[in-house]
Amino acid sequence: MKKWIKIPETYLKHLENTEGLYEIRVQQSSDIFRIFCFFDQGHLVVLANCFQKKTQKTPKQEIKKALKIKREYESEKN
Repeated sequence: MKKWIKIPETYLKHLENTEGLYEIRVQQSSDIFRIFCFFDQGHLVVLANCFQKKTQKTPKQEIKKALKIKREYESEKN
């Protein structure tokens, strides 16, 4: 029997229009870090890249980097 755990969006949220890319939010004192990740067949979480967030808006360059890593991962797996 599988148990599903619901993680609040404060910690893990799907990034719209990104083909399955998620953002993990980690805060250490006043520093905030973001880790982009994606799921492999719903069982494995693959961490793509991480950066320290210093502004409200997520840098598009970081999203592009994560999507490239995701495509490379899927290509090498197949």
